[in-house]
Formats: sequence, C-alpha cells, structure tokens
Amino acid sequence: MNTIAKIILITTFLWISVTNLFSQDPKKKITLSLKNVVDLAITQSTSIKYAQNTNVNYYWRWKNFQTRFRPQLTLTGDLPDYTHSTTPVVQPDGSIQFKQVSNAQASAQISLSQSIPFLGTSVYAATSVYRVQDFNNNFIDFSGSPFLIGFRQPVLAYNWMKWAKKTEPLVYESAQRNFIESIEEIALSATRKFFNYLRIQTYFNLAENNLKNSLDNLKIAETRRELGTISENDFSRIQLAVFNARKALNKARMDLKNADFELKAYLELEQDKEIELIMPLNMTLFDVDKEKALEEAMANRKETIDYERRLIEAERQLTQAKRNTGLHATLTGSYGMSNSAGTLGGIYENPERERLLRLSLSVPILDWGRSASQVKLAQSQRDLVIYDVENDMEEFEREVVVQVEQFSLLQDQLETAEEADKVAENGYLISLKKFQNGEISITDLNISLSEREAAKNDYVASLQTYWVAYYRLRILTLYDFEMQQKITYNNPMLARE
Repeated sequence: MNTIAKIILITTFLWISVTNLFSQDPKKKITLSLKNVVDLAITQSTSIKYAQNTNVNYYWRWKNFQTRFRPQLTLTGDLPDYTHSTTPVVQPDGSIQFKQVSNAQASAQISLSQSIPFLGTSVYAATSVYRVQDFNNNFIDFSGSPFLIGFRQPVLAYNWMKWAKKTEPLVYESAQRNFIESIEEIALSATRKFFNYLRIQTYFNLAENNLKNSLDNLKIAETRRELGTISENDFSRIQLAVFNARKALNKARMDLKNADFELKAYLELEQDKEIELIMPLNMTLFDVDKEKALEEAMANRKETIDYERRLIEAERQLTQAKRNTGLHATLTGSYGMSNSAGTLGGIYENPERERLLRLSLSVPILDWGRSASQVKLAQSQRDLVIYDVENDMEEFEREVVVQVEQFSLLQDQLETAEEADKVAENGYLISLKKFQNGEISITDLNISLSEREAAKNDYVASLQTYWVAYYRLRILTLYDFEMQQKITYNNPMLARE
C-alpha cells in the first residue's frame, strides 16, 4: 500500500470516528439509586413546589399578623369634595328652604395608631385640617386639630388581640414543622414509586432471562427430539414454556413503560431519557430506641403544637361566649387642641382645648336564655376538644411505638428474604443445568423457576417494606436516627426574603 492510499485510509477512519462521536444518540441511560430518586423528588418535583409555596403562604400570614400590632401611620382625606346643587336647608325658625349650594371642601388627617394586645386598647395621635370654600358667599374658612390624642378601651369585652397573640405563633410553628413533614412525605412517595418501578424492572429482567433460557431449552429439546430421546408431551411443554415466557416478557415490557412514564413525570425528568434503577442493598441496619423516638416525636411533630392550639382555641371560644353574653361597655376618650380661622396658619394660633370622655353601655335584659345556652354550648365544645386531644395524643404515641417495633422486626425479615433469594437463584441455576443435561423434567424446572421468581419478588417487597418503614419513622419523629440529628430543610423561596 502506497503513502497516498494510507493517508486516504487514515483520513476516512478519522472521519468515521468523529462522525460517530457527534452522531451518537443523546438518549443515554441514567442509573438512579433510591437516594438519587428521593433527592430529585425533594428538589424538583411538582410536590415540593407545592409544599414550598404553602410554606411561603404561612410565612406571609405570620408577617401580616406581626404588622397588625406595630404602629400604623395613616394619611386620610378628601381632595377635592366639590358640591353644586339645590339643597334643603333648615332655617332658624325650623322651616326648610331650598337653597343653591356651591362649595368646595378639602380635608386631611395624619394619624399614628397603636394597639396594646394585653389590654385590648387602641391609642392614637392625630393632626387634621379642614378647608371649605363657599362660592356663593365668596369666603374661605379653615378648621382643624393641630394635636389630638385618644384611646378606645373595651370594658369586660372579648379581647381578640390577646388570644391571637397566643394562637398565631403556634399556627406559624406548626406550619414550619408541617413543611418538614411534607418533604418527608414526598420522600416516602418517591420511595414507593421507586420500588414500584424496581419491582417491574426486576420482573422484566427475569422475563428476559426466562425467555432466553426457554429458547435455549427448546433448541436442546429439538436436538433430543431428532435423536428420539424426548417424548412429544415433554417437547410440547417446552414449546409452551417459550410461548408463556414471551407473553410474560411482553406484559412486563408494557408495565415497565407505564412505570417509567409515571416515575419520570413525578421527578420532572425528560421522557426520552432511559433510566435504570439500582437495588438499594448498601443500607445500614440500626436499632431505634422506643423512648428516644417518642421523645423526638413529641418535640418535633406539629401534632404537639396543634394539640396545644386546639385547647387554647377551645378556651378562647368559651371566653368569647361569656364576654358576648353580659355587659358590653366601651370607654373612649381624647384630648387635644382645635381651632378655626380664615387662614390655614390661623388654626395654629391660640387653639382651644378639646376634651372627650364617653362610656357606652349595652346590657341584655331579656334574651330567653340565649346567653346561658351559648355559654353552655361553648363549655360542652371545650370538654369535647379536651377529650379529643387526649385520645389523639394517645393514638399518636401508640403509632410511634408500633412503628418503632415494626421497624426492628423488619431487619430480620429483610435478612431472611435476602438469603432465600440467593438460595432460590442458585437452585434455579442448578435445576436449569440438570434439565439441559436431561437429569430432570420440565415440570421440575418450572417449579424451580416459580420458586426463583417468588423469592426475588419477596426480596424486593421486603426491601420496599423496610425503606417505607424507614421513611415512615422519619415522618413520625422528624428525626434522622441514622445520623442522630433532627431533620431540617430550608425553603429556597424564602432565601431572598
């Protein structure tokens, strides 16, 4: 071969290599472990976005609540307020005459208000000015209050601010714990979807292997048939095994496509990506102390906060019923300076003092027992809430204890299922070899095949049961017993707030 031919050959080889490199199918297989699937679910699934938005909603509810008890500076007014109409005007003698009124009014007030939650009091300081221009009589007048302070104090009334100060912090704290719990629930859901896919993937791999072995057995059977060393009945059974294996593979392929679509949709993965799941075998088995689990559950779960809030709300409703059925009184007062003048500056020259003190009363005299029945109803509802909370607390503690006990038992079950899977797999391989050597019948091979599939499915199911119980325990306690620390998550949607 001359030099030119070698150059042409090398150039052609390089061109083909580069072309193959850039024309490779971008659909590469993605290998995912259980941890990969859980991490994807809690970072990019639609469920985590919903949980984050819900947490943001409670964050702004809490911020809004806090602002209600901070000083409020408000500017109010009317500008302009123009009137041109015929209006009935009361005369000094009491008669009414229709007069044409044409004026322009303007007013403004700046007020600083503050609530005192413990007392239920509202206090304020304000300054105001009022201007009127009469076009018919051609004059302008001003009035206003350069300085005014006042208060409004309900007497023996239901103080909603005091009770809100008790319940709203609990609502917010419960929302924070619920956010962590929601993420753990997403991890549990991802675990279930992972094992649903893994179970079908395992069955698909078994079906492929079974079909391959069935085809190999058929070839051996055809050779024995030619030699006359196999009966027609056994040969038919081997043919039937091939048909059944092909049918099982087709069904497994369809189930795998459905599971593939569901998992990718949940994880927000591209549907054209090919994925393969890794069986989670590298787990660390550990024991969980029952008392420790119960202690962490009571300290971390939102139920503890919710129980306290429900009891407070029951007391609040009873107090509200009592306050709303008796004497209603409101004390209001104000002190300030006011004046009127022909110019705006004249309002602030020698203003006169303005004082107000008022006590408003409302006393029910005859209500046909309505007040008493409302109080009795609230008392009954409070007693029911106390009873429900006690039952719920007992049920919650029992659920935690039962979950810990079940988790401890699952470790032995998992180890047993693993050993059974190994034994069944080895037994099938031995039976397959014996069958191909003519030592056992197709019936014995099918029995070994069934035992193999049952053991494999049982092992995958045991793995699923273990990991589901693991995440259930995390949800019930919001504690990571493997790392020996509380479970916490940050909301990236609040990172910039």
